[in-house]
Amino acid sequence: MRGRAASTIPSLIAVIGFLSVIGTAEAKIVVPPSGSVIEVDAATLKAVVGTFTQAEEAIKAHDLEKVMGIYSPQYNYHGLKKDDIRKIWKDLFDEYQEIASTHLFTKMTKIGAGRDAVLEVTCTGHLWARSKTSGLYVPIDSWYEEVHYLVLEDGAWRIRGNVGESPRVLPFGTAPHPLF
Repeated sequence: MRGRAASTIPSLIAVIGFLSVIGTAEAKIVVPPSGSVIEVDAATLKAVVGTFTQAEEAIKAHDLEKVMGIYSPQYNYHGLKKDDIRKIWKDLFDEYQEIASTHLFTKMTKIGAGRDAVLEVTCTGHLWARSKTSGLYVPIDSWYEEVHYLVLEDGAWRIRGNVGESPRVLPFGTAPHPLF
C-alpha cells in the first residue's frame, strides 16, 4: 500500500481502539497530545472544545434550543439546512435517552482572518444512545476524519457544514454525517 491508504490503516486501528474503551453513554471530546495537527492558537482551540462541550451538555439535557445553538443560521450540509437538523435532533430526543458522542479532533486549521475566518476541524467519532423502546444502547452515527466547517458568529464558533462544494449525489457507500 502507498500514501494515504497505508497511513489510514494504522490511524483507523488506533481510533477503533480508542472508541472501544469509551462508555457508550459518556461524552468525550479529545484532542490527542501527539499526532494531532493544531494550527490555531490555544484560545481558539479552547473555544471550539468549549462549543462541543456545551453541545454535549445540551444533548444530555435534551435541550433542543441549546443543541441548535451549535449550528450556524447558514448551515448547509449536503443540502440539509438548520431546520432539517432541528427535526433530526427532535426525533432523536423523542426516541432515545442517554445520548452521547465522542469527538477525536486530529486537525484544526484556520483559513482567513477576522469575520471571514473559517475553521476546518478534522474529527473522528460516534453518536450512541439508549433506545427508549428496547432499552439497548445503539449506534446512531459514526464518522472517520469528517471535516467540520466552523465560523465565528456572535462570539462563538458554530458549525456551518462541510468543506468545499457538496456533490449533487454522494458516491455509492457514502453517507452524510450532519449532526456533528
